[in-house]
Amino acid sequence: MAYTAGDTILDDEYNAFVNSSSDPYGYNHFAGPGSGVYGLNQTTISTVSAGGTINASSWNSLFTGLDNIANHTNTSITASSVSAGDTIAIRAALITDLANLAAAVAGGSTGATAISTNAVGSSTNAGTWNGTSTIERSVTFANNDTMRAFFNAGGFIRINPGTSGSTDGDKDTVFEQLEAAMGNVDLKAHSTTRSGTGETLTTNGLANGFHDLGTSYTVLLKLTSDNSGYTSNTLEISAKLDAAVGSATVLTIKSVAVDADNDDTYTEGNTSGVPADPNKAPAMVLALTEHFPTNGEGLASNIQVNTNAEVSNSTT
Repeated sequence: MAYTAGDTILDDEYNAFVNSSSDPYGYNHFAGPGSGVYGLNQTTISTVSAGGTINASSWNSLFTGLDNIANHTNTSITASSVSAGDTIAIRAALITDLANLAAAVAGGSTGATAISTNAVGSSTNAGTWNGTSTIERSVTFANNDTMRAFFNAGGFIRINPGTSGSTDGDKDTVFEQLEAAMGNVDLKAHSTTRSGTGETLTTNGLANGFHDLGTSYTVLLKLTSDNSGYTSNTLEISAKLDAAVGSATVLTIKSVAVDADNDDTYTEGNTSGVPADPNKAPAMVLALTEHFPTNGEGLASNIQVNTNAEVSNSTT
C-alpha cells in the first residue's frame, strides 16, 4: 500500500522514512552515520516493531530530526509536529522533504552557515633554501564517521601557504607572489576553491574534494611563476587520505615549493649594498585552519578535527 491520502500509515512505511538505505533515503541514512556522501553522525531514530502502533512521539522524533537537519543545511521543508490523540494525516511533502535533505547532505551542505574556525597547525622551514621545500601536515578525526560528517555537513580545511622572513631578493618576491596567487585554498566535500588569482596555472585539481581523494597524493593546485627569469619556479598543494573515504580518519596536506631556476643574483666581490642572502628562496609556511560545522543551527554538537601534526618538513 502506498503512502497516500486516505490510506492507513503502515509501520514499514514509517520505518522506511526513518531507516531506508536506498533511494528514497530515510532520515538515519543521511543524518546518522550513513556512508559515503551521506551521514552527519547524528543520533539515529528508532524504528517501530512490525505491527506496532506509530505513536505521536515517533512521528515527532522524525519531524524534529528533519527540522534540525533542515536548519543546519538551510533547506526549506514542511515537517510539523503532532500531538497524542491526533489523527495522523498524510504529510504530502514528507517524501520530498526527505529527498531534499538527503540531496543537501550528499552535496556537502553548501548552504550551511553555522560554521566556525579553529587553527589546526602551522609549519615553517628551518631557514632559506635552494632546490625544494616540502612540508606535510595532517589532521586526524576521532573516527571515520566524524571525518565524513565534517565534510558532509559543510566543513572544510583551509590551506594557507606562505613565506617567512624579510624580503631580500627576487626569489623571495617570486614565492611571495606565488603564495598570494593561491590565496585561501579550501578543501571541501566535493571540490577545492582558490581565493587568489594570477601566476601561471600549471595543474588545476580544484574539481577534487574530500570525497575524491585516495591514499596517494592528489594535486589540488600548482602554480608556476610568471616572473622573467623564474618561470620554472613552482608552488604546489596536494592532499591524501590514510584509507578509502569510508574508512579514513587522517587527511594529509603537502606543500612543495621548487626553486628550479636556482640562479645567482650576485657574486662574491660585488656585495656592496646587496642583501646578505638573495640567492636563496625564503622559508616556506604551511598553515591549516578547520572551518567546522557547529551546533548553532540544529546539529547535536560541533564536528571538529581531533588532533593535528607535522608529518615532514625539509629543504634541499
